[in-house]
Amino acid sequence: MADKIRVTGLREFQAQLRAMDAGLPKQLRLALNEAADEIIDYAGPRFPRRSGAAAASLKARSSQRVARIALGGRRAPYAPWLDFGGRVGPGRSVVRPYIRGGRYVYKGLEVRRDRVTEIMSAALTALARDAGLEVT
Repeated sequence: MADKIRVTGLREFQAQLRAMDAGLPKQLRLALNEAADEIIDYAGPRFPRRSGAAAASLKARSSQRVARIALGGRRAPYAPWLDFGGRVGPGRSVVRPYIRGGRYVYKGLEVRRDRVTEIMSAALTALARDAGLEVT
């Protein structure tokens, strides 16, 4: 499974932004969603398609500190199975080889890690500048 990208000091940065303006930390969530969208742009077209519901279920659902990608839901509950595999169906008779790191979403992070890092760096720098902080 692909490693996580960790941003050191994000919690402290968020607290400083909140102290300056209560609305600024919401911009952190938007920056994290932008990074998650980069992974979705990679993973979505690679999902197997019959109706396209699994690929359409990929959504950025970030908080102010964590980038998340949701998949599946009521319209495509099988989407995690498409990505990771396993056994489903009557008597668990439908088998898709299990891949711990997944086929699409985590692979997207692995492949687009540099671009995700660039997006996060640019977004956090812009947010700091917009907040009036000096960025070096």
